[in-house]
Amino acid sequence: MSWRIPLFGSQQQQTDPNFHDIPTQSWYPPSVAGSSSRPSTPTSSSASPYQRSSDHSQSSSRGQPSPAEAAGIIARLKDKSIEELQRLLKDKEAYNAFFNSLDQVKIQNNVRDELKKETLQLARENLEKEQRILELRNQCTIIRTTELAAAQDRLTDLERQKDDIMRSYSPAALLDKLQTSMVKLDEESEELHQKFLEKDIDLPTFVQKYKKLRTAYHKQALLHLAGQTSLR
Repeated sequence: MSWRIPLFGSQQQQTDPNFHDIPTQSWYPPSVAGSSSRPSTPTSSSASPYQRSSDHSQSSSRGQPSPAEAAGIIARLKDKSIEELQRLLKDKEAYNAFFNSLDQVKIQNNVRDELKKETLQLARENLEKEQRILELRNQCTIIRTTELAAAQDRLTDLERQKDDIMRSYSPAALLDKLQTSMVKLDEESEELHQKFLEKDIDLPTFVQKYKKLRTAYHKQALLHLAGQTSLR
């Protein structure tokens, strides 16, 4: 924050005969004056409109104080003697002391100090959390390399089991099971018929068991035929 402090007072200019003895090389110290080395006096009424417009634009671009702030600064300067004003112009330390005593500068400095303090506090808190962050990162690495690997293996195993179950209950697999069951029933019925021919079982027992086997066989045959028809 850099303000150029206009050091002038209309009452002293009119009453003090030594006013024109003030050096006119610069109204401000080098660090404040910027690139302008001979600004026109604020009380000059002979400046052209172009010059006044130029001065106003330079004042706005360089962070000049507002009219109210400038009035406060002038109030601080109007009671100073010519010697004190000259000292402010020539003595950098005196100028800086006066500049830092302004209320506007104090407010800005306080805001800067508060921001600096808050920034340092946040930095300390972040540093305090660094160890916890490292611990959590290590835990994540352990989980990723151990528990996650085991969970992935278990998931792969379950997916394989699911695929096996889905294959076993697919239409083609069910038709194969029906075909196998039909063959088994047909073989059992043939064995029973052979036993009857060899008189190993009596007729009522043969009829009862044979009828049951052939009924089951033909039911499954009909299901097998219906399944094949639906898949075509």
